[in-house]
Amino acid sequence: MNTITETHIEDSSLEWEVVNELVRRKIMAYDGSLMLVKADFKKGGVGPIHHHYHSQITHIESGVFAVTIGSETKTLKAGDSFYIPPNVPHGATAIEAGLLIDVFSPMREDFVVHKEAEETIEKD
Repeated sequence: MNTITETHIEDSSLEWEVVNELVRRKIMAYDGSLMLVKADFKKGGVGPIHHHYHSQITHIESGVFAVTIGSETKTLKAGDSFYIPPNVPHGATAIEAGLLIDVFSPMREDFVVHKEAEETIEKD
């Protein structure tokens, strides 16, 4: 796993993690207080409504998404961004295939624990 102490991170050296058949993610870098993640959605891919104690800012690199934050849903496209305060329910659906760039503070421990568990299973 690449931590923020690696100052130059090459995308090609990192592997995608399959979330489901329509969504995959790549943890780019993190330390205890910050995390950068790419989320690649095929058309129709869903990030289901959920919440967490982390602050999140997401940039839409490509595609079109229906983004729900709290009780409000808006259609956002490439170039747009959104902010999710801690513990606010949110989710996104890809209207068109696209790529989201997520920044979390503090880092998402659950992403790292999940990835480390998968790597342990693969070694056994």
